[in-house]
Amino acid sequence: MLKKILIVGATALIAITSAPQAFAQSIQIGPDGVRLQEPRPERDYRRFSDISEREAVRIARSEGLRDVDDVRRTRSRFVVEGIDRRGNDMRVSVDRRTGDVLSVQ
Repeated sequence: MLKKILIVGATALIAITSAPQAFAQSIQIGPDGVRLQEPRPERDYRRFSDISEREAVRIARSEGLRDVDDVRRTRSRFVVEGIDRRGNDMRVSVDRRTGDVLSVQ
């Protein structure tokens, strides 16, 4: 009986550790048309860490910003200004702590 339990446990352990992780892609419809969006791993939300200016620009680009003119840092957010693909002015506000998009204008 003990041997059977050990075999089942070892088999379950091997099956769990050798299974590849499968991530699904999502579809984003925006100003740039339809795009496949790679899944982002969950961020490690540390208590006092903020996103970088580079990450804020990357997030703004994912919202449709093409050319970046200015990045301002306020107490609680980054404001990324620039031009979208149609030549219109665009402003994206990104939360400094979480990286969430607060507004797109």
